[in-house]
Amino acid sequence: MKVYQVRYGLVKSALDAHTLGLSSVSHLLEECGFEVFTADATISDAIDKISNIHFFEILKKWIISNKITHIGFSYRLDPKQALESFSRLIYKIENDELLSFKKNGCVSKIYFAGLPESCKLIEKEFGRKFETFKGDESPVETLQKLGVSDALIPKSIREKSIYDELRLFFGKKLINEEKQSHIYPFKQYNYENYGTSKDHLIERLSYARKLHQLPLTRVHVGPYLKDREKALALFSEWLKKLSKSHFLDIVSVGSSQLSQSKFGEDWGDFPNGGGVPFNNEFELKAIREDASPMLVRAYSGTKNVAYIASILEENINQAWHALSLWWFNKIDGRGPLSVRQSLSEHVETLKYIAKTGKPYEPNISHHFAFRGSDDVTYIVSAYLAAKTAKLIGIEYLVLQNMLNTPKSTWGVKDLAKSRVLLRLIKTLEDRNFRVIYQPRAGLDFFSPDLDKAKMQLAAVTALMTDVEPERNNSPEIIHVVSYSEALFLANPDVINESIQITKAALKYYPEFRKKNSVYDIIQNKEIVAMSNELWEEANILIKDMEKNVKNLYTSEGLYDVFKKGYFPVPYLWEGREEFSNAVNWTTTIMSGGVCVVDDNGKKMNIHDRLEKIKNLNINKLVGSGNL
Repeated sequence: MKVYQVRYGLVKSALDAHTLGLSSVSHLLEECGFEVFTADATISDAIDKISNIHFFEILKKWIISNKITHIGFSYRLDPKQALESFSRLIYKIENDELLSFKKNGCVSKIYFAGLPESCKLIEKEFGRKFETFKGDESPVETLQKLGVSDALIPKSIREKSIYDELRLFFGKKLINEEKQSHIYPFKQYNYENYGTSKDHLIERLSYARKLHQLPLTRVHVGPYLKDREKALALFSEWLKKLSKSHFLDIVSVGSSQLSQSKFGEDWGDFPNGGGVPFNNEFELKAIREDASPMLVRAYSGTKNVAYIASILEENINQAWHALSLWWFNKIDGRGPLSVRQSLSEHVETLKYIAKTGKPYEPNISHHFAFRGSDDVTYIVSAYLAAKTAKLIGIEYLVLQNMLNTPKSTWGVKDLAKSRVLLRLIKTLEDRNFRVIYQPRAGLDFFSPDLDKAKMQLAAVTALMTDVEPERNNSPEIIHVVSYSEALFLANPDVINESIQITKAALKYYPEFRKKNSVYDIIQNKEIVAMSNELWEEANILIKDMEKNVKNLYTSEGLYDVFKKGYFPVPYLWEGREEFSNAVNWTTTIMSGGVCVVDDNGKKMNIHDRLEKIKNLNINKLVGSGNL
C-alpha cells in the first residue's frame, strides 16, 4: 500500500455559484499546514456528470495527480439532488482500484457539507460512515471533524475562536439555567400617542430610554400559507396574540412577494408563495389595528415604489421605511424594474419619506454580502445609502447590521466590521441627522438543533452589545431573528421565547463579560488593527468614488458606482453582462472575514483594487470605441 501525506481536495457542484464556504475551510486547513486543492470549473462540471466514464476520469486524474487523500464535497442546493450527487461520487470512488479506501486506494476520507436536510438524508443513507457539515460548526470544530489533531491547530485560530466559544458557553449556561423564563413583558408605556395612528418610533425610543427599557425589539412576522384568506386570518390571530403578550415592540410584516410586486392588482392564478398576502388598504388598516399598540412596518413595493410607500404610511403608520436601492429588482429576481429604474424610483421615494419625517432603513449591505462581496463593500454601500438619504433630507436612519454574514465570519471580525460601519456612518450625524443602530443575527446563522440555536441566539445578542460596550443604550433596536429560523417560520410562542432569550442575554451578559475578562478580548490590539485597516480602506474607496463618479449621491451616480465595479459581486446571477465589472472579482474568506484576492489568492490591497477598477473601465471604453 502506498502511503500518501494527508492532502485535502474540496469540490462542489458547478450548479452552486457560492465558494465562500469552501474558501473558508481551505484557509483553515492551510493555516494548519495542509495542502489543499480546490476544484476548478472543469472539475465541478465533471462532478455533475460523474456517471459518464469520461468525466469520472477527469476527476480521477485530478485526485491522483494531486495525491488527494481527503475529499470534501459541498452541495448547498436541493437536498434530494444532494443525496443523489453524493451517492454517485461514493459509488464511483468505492468501485475504483486506484481511489477506493476499500481497496487500498489513495482516498481515505470523504466529507459532505450542505443544507441540514441534505445532511439528514445522507446520514440516513450511510449512517455515520461519512462526517457531515451543516454549517453551524466553529472553526475549531470544523478542523476537528476534518481529522485535524488539536496539536496541529495553530494558536492564531484558537485565539480568534476563544471569543466565539466564550459567547456560546455563555449562551449554553443561560439556556441550561432557563434564565429566559424569568423575563417578563413591559407594559408601562403611556405617552400621549402610544399605540395610536400618530405613534412614532422616535417618540417610543425616547420614552423607552427614560424608563431604561432599551433596546426595542423588532421581529419579522408572517405565516406561510398559500391560501390568501387563511393566511390573512392566521396573521390576524398572530398579531393579536403578540400584541396582548407585550414582549414585541415593532412588528415587521413578512409581506408576500405578490404584495410587494402587484399590490392592488388582480392576482388571478399567480401563486402566493407564502408571506402575508395583503392587497388593499382595508387589509392594511386591519393589520395596524390588530397589531396595536405595537409599531408596524412593511417592506416597500418593487414598482411604483413611492406610491406604495404612501399607501403604507397612510394605512399602517409605517414605523420606518426600508429601501434596497440596488436590489429587489431584475438582478435578484424580486421585481420588474431594471437597476437604473429601481435606483431612480428609490431616490424619489426617499424624497417622499423625508417629507413624512419618518426614519429610513437602508436594506442593502447584506444583499451585497449574499452575492459574495467583501467586508469593505458591506460598509461602503451602507455609507453611500446613508449619505444619499441625508442629502435628500432624511432625519433618522435605522442602520440595520446583519451579523454572521457569511455565517463563517468570526466574531472578532464582526466586531471590527460593525464598529467601522457604525463609526463611519455616524460621521454624518448632526442636529438634522441621527443614526439608530439595529443589529440582527445572520439569515442562515442558526443551527437546525433547536437547543443549540437558542444558545446561539444568546451568543449573538452578546456580540451586539460588544460593538459599543461603553454605551449603556446600544443598540437602541434589536431585530430579533427567532431561533427556529433553520427549521420553520416562528409563530408567536417562538417569537416571544426568542425575545425572552434576547433580553435575558442583555441582562446577564455584562456580569459574564466582567467575570470572564471578555473586555480584554473585545478591546485587544488585533481587533483595533482590523478596524483601522477596514476604516482606511473604506475611506480610500469613498474618496476615489467621490472623485471619479459624477454626481455620486444621485440615482445615476449610484448606478455608475455599481457598473464601474467598485462593489464586487462574483455570485451575481442575473445582469452579469450589464455589471461585468462588478462580477469580475474573486473574493474569499480569510482570517474570518471576506476580502478581495488577486490571481494568486493573496489579499488585494486597496490601491491595486482601485487600479483594477480604472483599467476595467478604460478597457471598456477602448472596446466600445468611445475612448
